[in-house]
Amino acid sequence: MKNLKKQFQGKKITVMGLGLLGRGLGVAKFLAECGTNLIVTDLKSSTALRSSIKELRTYKNITYRLGEHKIEDFRNRDMIIKSAGVPLNSPYIKEAKKNKIPIEMDVSLFTKLAPEVKIVGVTGTRGKSMTTALIYEILKQNEKWLKRNVYIGGNVRGVATLPLLKKVEKGDILVCELDSWQLQGFGDAKISPQISIFTSFMPDHMNYYHNSMKKYFEDKANIFKYQKKNDILIIRPDIKKIIKKSNVKGKLIIVNAKNVDKYGLVIPGKFQKENLACAIEVAKRFNISDSKIIQALKNFKGLEGRLQYVKTVRGVKIYNDNNATTPEATMAGIEALSVSAKPYKEKIVLICGGADKDLPLNDFVKVINKYCKAVIMIPGTGTDKLVSGARVLVYSKYVRDLKEAVKEAVKQSKKGDIILFSPAFASFGQFNNEYERNDLFMKIVKKLK
Repeated sequence: MKNLKKQFQGKKITVMGLGLLGRGLGVAKFLAECGTNLIVTDLKSSTALRSSIKELRTYKNITYRLGEHKIEDFRNRDMIIKSAGVPLNSPYIKEAKKNKIPIEMDVSLFTKLAPEVKIVGVTGTRGKSMTTALIYEILKQNEKWLKRNVYIGGNVRGVATLPLLKKVEKGDILVCELDSWQLQGFGDAKISPQISIFTSFMPDHMNYYHNSMKKYFEDKANIFKYQKKNDILIIRPDIKKIIKKSNVKGKLIIVNAKNVDKYGLVIPGKFQKENLACAIEVAKRFNISDSKIIQALKNFKGLEGRLQYVKTVRGVKIYNDNNATTPEATMAGIEALSVSAKPYKEKIVLICGGADKDLPLNDFVKVINKYCKAVIMIPGTGTDKLVSGARVLVYSKYVRDLKEAVKEAVKQSKKGDIILFSPAFASFGQFNNEYERNDLFMKIVKKLK
């Protein structure tokens, strides 16, 4: 985009949240390259953030404030760019607002600065990653036919969206996964994607939203709240219960997954078929034919950590559902695999556990007792809550780490069984983030013979 450096050069900007996932790093690097007077602040220590800081070592216009935030870094600045998950009641953001400093977020700031780029946004408690990946795959494979470039951004590992300003041109397409935190930025900017997809809504992040589903939905709803008459909202059938048609300004499309099998992608679970139906509906908005969709999906290998088949060891199939970080997400994975494993009783060995999100566990326990032959639990505050407050009737064992959990799961399984790693809780405690947990599980499983 033109005048990029002019937009940021010499501006005093505070980036709140560097992190280890690459998104904060990408934003910081981009702003440093544009010549900003940059402060990077994060509650993690310089030791914890070593890998990210190393990537920025050549930039001399960055001041680091690590292991703490300081209130003065939120005064006399031209802009604050906050990362996802900054508390709703953050005193630092309140201070910036008091001083009339604009608060921005990565994807929403990109959207404001690149109004001629078509934004396809995907949200949902469950299904947004798979749906985003499917849409991107179909559009990317048809890039030449579309005669425009297709990019991916948002809540994608290692991808910062703001630096795409260096690449995008008028008419290009950005497919982005948007969690509730990133959608706060859209709400503040009073904008929504031109094509929005809302896959599911169920309890999550209740520790962040103080047990208010209303507040959680208010952030999620920003994906369609500010759409215009010619914009499109695509939803899975369950979502129509919570979205009033009168609140939708654009065209509302409710998908039907009955005929998706003809596209040749075999994925377990009704919810995954509905995700595929959402992706196909987006493709149709760009006039991509069924034959082109089928051809594009031939190259799709699934998504790591989303009910992903990894390998078979001594007749036992192993699945990685690392990104199932709520009980309901894990329940959906168990039920999806149970259909393919009939008779399901005594077929699934579940590995779960992690940090508590203050979510109910009763239904989760019922599903474990109905579909699983054993449950192996890794440490965490959520695991402690599960052990102390629920009546798990099948074989269960609390182990010290993920390596021991896999070893025990293999021990408890026999030919024809399924080992499902689906945590149902957040990764914090034993891991820095869910990706670190995912990588360790994959490393352990790959060594199994």
